[in-house]
Parts: sequence; C-alpha cells; structure tokens
Amino acid sequence: MTDWIVRLIKGALIGAGFILPGVSGAALAIIFGLYQRIIAFLANIHKGFIENLLYFLPVGIGGCVGIILVSYPLDFLFTNYEAYLIWGFIGCVIGIMPKLWKDARRDGCTKSHIIILVITTIIGFFALYTLKIISGTEIETEASYNLLTWLFAGFIISLTALIPGLSSANILIYLGLMKGLLEGVKALDIMVLIPIIIGAGVCLFPLSKLIDYFFKRAYAGTYHVVIGIVIASTLMIVPADFNYLSSGL
Repeated sequence: MTDWIVRLIKGALIGAGFILPGVSGAALAIIFGLYQRIIAFLANIHKGFIENLLYFLPVGIGGCVGIILVSYPLDFLFTNYEAYLIWGFIGCVIGIMPKLWKDARRDGCTKSHIIILVITTIIGFFALYTLKIISGTEIETEASYNLLTWLFAGFIISLTALIPGLSSANILIYLGLMKGLLEGVKALDIMVLIPIIIGAGVCLFPLSKLIDYFFKRAYAGTYHVVIGIVIASTLMIVPADFNYLSSGL
C-alpha cells in the first residue's frame, strides 16, 4: 500500500509537470526512476501487460489528479500575472539545464554533439516561429479553438511526455493554446479533453517505439537534440512586451 501511494504521488507530480511551463514530465519521470520502464512498456505494450498495467495504475491516477489540481492556480496566474509566471518558468528551465546536460554527457560528448545541439536550437527556433505564422499568428480566442486544435495539442503532450526535458507547456504557450487548455481541464470540458486524449493516444505508441529506438542507438546525439529543442522553445516564450514592468503586480 505504501508503494502504491508513493507511485500515486509521483504520478501527481509528473502530471503537474506536463502543464507547468518550463517543467518536463518526462524529466520528472527520470528523476523518480519511472522513465525507462514507461518507455519499455509503451514500446512493447504486449510484454508483461497486466503486470505493467497494475504497476502504472496509481501513476496514471495521480497524473490526472495532478493535472486537474494544477490547472486551477495556473489559470488564475495566467489571467492576472502571465508575464511574471512565464519568467518564473523560464527560471525553472535554467534550473533543470545542468541535470539535462549531465544526462546528455553520460556516454561522452564530442564536437559533433555540440554541433547537433547548435543546429537543433537554430532549426527549432525558426520551425516554431514558422509554425506560429502558419497557424495564424497566435491562437488566442476561444472561437479559434476546434477539434484539430486539441488533437494537435494532444500530439504535443504525447511527444513531450516521452522526451525528457521538453516542456509541452512551453510550446502550448507559444502557440496560444495554454490558457484554453487550462480552462478546459478546469471545467472538465469533454470537447477539449476527449480530442486531447485521442491525439495523445494515437501518437503515444508509435512515438515511444521511435524514441526508444533513437535513445538505444544514439543516446548522446538524441539527448543533445532534446536540449536544443528545450532551448529553442524557451527562447520563444520570452515576453516581448515589457509594459508589465511599469504596471507592477
């Protein structure tokens, strides 16, 4: 029972990490010693299915609880103190970078890995910028949210759930989807939750196999790609309007 409760708490923290900007749910899973088993389970779903299902049941329940609980204060903070909140989460990213860098160097680091990091950061930055333009500047209004919007959000969440250090919230903030997602979760809106679950579920298993493949065969290179994406997505959410500094809290 104690172990079950511990996994429930770990799941709640990991779930919160999925919607906290600057925080990586996958990185938290690594810290809690769950990541490798999660990837192995998703990449080989039929192997030890019942045993793994029972093991991860409290993690899944805790994850849902964590997401719902965190959505309430985050929605309030985004509404009233968005710029300050974003800067706080940028600080979280800076805080987690030493851990990511240490993990990336586990099998050594060469010049080619640094080049991969720099190229990924540059490509990631311009890819996100282009994505924002294609999506119609910034998706901000409730009227612009639709089925495809939340299916795409589910894909982003599933991707970042599997890549350590990559924060889905950073990308969702940049695309203007974060506030709508928080409001939908807080209200338990099925028109938001169901498409997100479907989008995440459809992508989760093939992505887990692909990520498992790359981490096994090119661990250092893959991890430097992750760090590059983290840097790019963080740079994109830096507030460009500094008027809030003169308005105070």
